[in-house]
Amino acid sequence: MSLKHKITNSYRLIILVIFGMVTLASCTPEDSFGNNGLTDNNVDASFTITPVEGESNRYVLEANTTNVIASKWNIGEGIYQGKSTEEIFLPDAGNYTITHIAIGRGGSTLSSSQELVVAESDPNAGNLVVGGKFETEEDIAQWTILNISASGANWTFGSGTATITASDWNQQGVFQAIDVQGGKNYAVDMSVQGEGSVDTWFEVYVSTTAPVQGSDYSADGTKIGLNTWNGCGNAPFSGKLSQLSCAGEGNIVSFDTDTTVYLVIKCGGGNVGAITIDNVEFRGTN
Repeated sequence: MSLKHKITNSYRLIILVIFGMVTLASCTPEDSFGNNGLTDNNVDASFTITPVEGESNRYVLEANTTNVIASKWNIGEGIYQGKSTEEIFLPDAGNYTITHIAIGRGGSTLSSSQELVVAESDPNAGNLVVGGKFETEEDIAQWTILNISASGANWTFGSGTATITASDWNQQGVFQAIDVQGGKNYAVDMSVQGEGSVDTWFEVYVSTTAPVQGSDYSADGTKIGLNTWNGCGNAPFSGKLSQLSCAGEGNIVSFDTDTTVYLVIKCGGGNVGAITIDNVEFRGTN
């Protein structure tokens, strides 16, 4: 075969490959849902809220499914993927904004919201922490700063959160007293987030032993917490402390008799990269 013939065949092969690539690209779906002809703009995001008969503080959310292929919900704790029918439990009295985000064909979305008033807290699972959302001056006033180190650690309050910063192995806590019933199980939890810390402990205690200003606190041992030596709190994190925890014996506690306990949240370390908490809860589970 001559050199000229080989070159000609090579050119033909190249042209065929390029033609195939152009054809394939022309058949690729558009990245944008806006122009692909599939987007459905008639999504119905409406929904109903119905109390569950015979059960306090439980409600059924039922979305209209017209042109809806998926549903997301927000009951005040962030958006989550759900189903067209959801049963929710709102143990605390208060005003709630319930939002349904309907997803239609082609990725179109539409949302609608309703206000729900919960008149009374659930008698068994209502939150016994007062001011756990840190939203008002009255909320913040329910907490007492536990000064352990002379300086170098500081809890600050604002924008509906409480944040601890600390360095050089200093630590500080916050606490409040809570009355509990004997023989009843309680769960302690909170939302927690941070960008990651170094040589840090973040510990939650529940004990009948009262904190003393100027003294460290470890009564009855850590229940849940973060500990960078154990492998949590090093990298950025966000979520429920009970799910992120790598320290302590667990977030369920009980006491033999009716008594007053102290919920203590303590944090310190070599370089605490600002740990923020919100929605602090202490609830009965039985």
